Amino acid sequence: MTATPFSLRDMAGEPRQFPTGRPSLICFVKEDCNTCNLAAPVLEAFHQAWGDVADIWLVGQTADGNAILKDRHGLTLPILDDGALRTSLAWDFEIVPAAYWIGAHGEQRAPLEGFVREEWETLARQIAAELAAPAAAVAWSDLPDWRPGCGSKHLDPDIHARLLAEAEGSPIRARRIEIAPADDIDEFMFDQGFSDGLPVVAPTPERVLRMLSGTARDAQDIVAVVPPSMAPVTVEKIAINAVMAGCRPEYLPVVIAAIEAVCTDEFNIHGVNATTMGASPVLVVNGPIRRRIGMNMKQAALGNGNRANATIGRAVRLVVRNVGGARPGGTDRSTLSSPMKFTMCFAEWEEGSPWEPLHVERGFEKDDSVVTAFAMTSGPVQIVDQESRGPDQIAGTLGLGLEGVFLSKIHRMPVDALLVVCPEHVNTLTSGGPYPKARLRDRIQAVTTRPLREMVANEVSGAGISLASAAKMTETQLATPSPKFADGKFIHIVVAGSEAGKFSAAFHGWLTGAAGSAVVSRKIEC
Repeated sequence: MTATPFSLRDMAGEPRQFPTGRPSLICFVKEDCNTCNLAAPVLEAFHQAWGDVADIWLVGQTADGNAILKDRHGLTLPILDDGALRTSLAWDFEIVPAAYWIGAHGEQRAPLEGFVREEWETLARQIAAELAAPAAAVAWSDLPDWRPGCGSKHLDPDIHARLLAEAEGSPIRARRIEIAPADDIDEFMFDQGFSDGLPVVAPTPERVLRMLSGTARDAQDIVAVVPPSMAPVTVEKIAINAVMAGCRPEYLPVVIAAIEAVCTDEFNIHGVNATTMGASPVLVVNGPIRRRIGMNMKQAALGNGNRANATIGRAVRLVVRNVGGARPGGTDRSTLSSPMKFTMCFAEWEEGSPWEPLHVERGFEKDDSVVTAFAMTSGPVQIVDQESRGPDQIAGTLGLGLEGVFLSKIHRMPVDALLVVCPEHVNTLTSGGPYPKARLRDRIQAVTTRPLREMVANEVSGAGISLASAAKMTETQLATPSPKFADGKFIHIVVAGSEAGKFSAAFHGWLTGAAGSAVVSRKIEC
């Protein structure tokens, strides 16, 4: 094994290059380690004995500590400054003192870590023999048999993360922005337009590196091309935005899969952002990852209070904003917009559902972890029914609650709706036995069916079928029954919420299909 080259400055500020072309004893120390202070005079004795034919170097981990060691022990051997700790990281030891005896061609033996007198005596004999030189003047009998070393400074958790992020070979490639010491970093993030209007977490290299530990994917893998800027987004860039959103590393695979979903042509994130209706992605997570990362699927599942729910959805929005360039007033043309533009992500409570979970309905295995993206314009809109006791009654209420999608006068629209059924309403639905989703969809369509004449513009509302079009229709045509949705398949049903409270909810969708957005699911790969 060949020792890693380095260049460090000694206490006179002169550069010292390793390897030197001579045999070398390199010992890493830090001043506040008692065992390093025990080893320092031994190293000085080695230097006095062999300094003419070998390089005996002490590498200190703090500049101030080096000066203290020099004065405390009267050291004359070269003391090098590794205050940046990059050389310590590259040499990859755990304990100081860490002493390496290295041949003239850089061949490295196993280091001595800590202080075991017998090992250090053996090393001294080995060096003297290889150099054909006299023994060093060390009073070995005055030294203890053994002393434990100290943890190397480069392994301090905060320091180690920074070093890894800055090291050669680090997966981080994004442009780094230097901020003046007097600048407020939070205000800087606002001023640069990186925020959605709420404070964001500064994406320092060590935080981004920690976030990247949440996935096995290469940091430079291109996950998608993000409209409207059509900018390629790498795993690293997603990780940066996940940091800013407040995610934990274990959430990153969900964010990556969600970005894959919303950046497909089918989902049409450009159209979702550009429409003046104010559409935004709503994410539903299924499978084992829900519990593994602590997502909320029960009480307050659609609201605040859960870090995973809140930050996963926010991370997706930040990627679309910061990488794709979809910002309010630019390509985001929402008339009113919606709180969903901040975040909307929750998990389905599969265990509380009598039906196949959403992802299984959509062709995945039950044990798969999946995120499904919906383009929704409003919601969650509560559907309140505390009185119905029969299955068809509560199903009717859910249908009437969905009639307001877009506007109650607008029927047969190709538009998705996401119906979130609360557990108490589920109990009522299944009180007489199984109540399949197909039956629920049929019931919703039945109770929302109206004759076309009710869709005609009138003095109450000018929306719907124009008077000119209606004038060309026969009475039979005007009497044609028209359900709310063009097809029951546009009604997507999941279970979530507290076990107490008869309050379901609905998300109203945008246009479905080629002119709008299709529902897209992606398997979550860790």
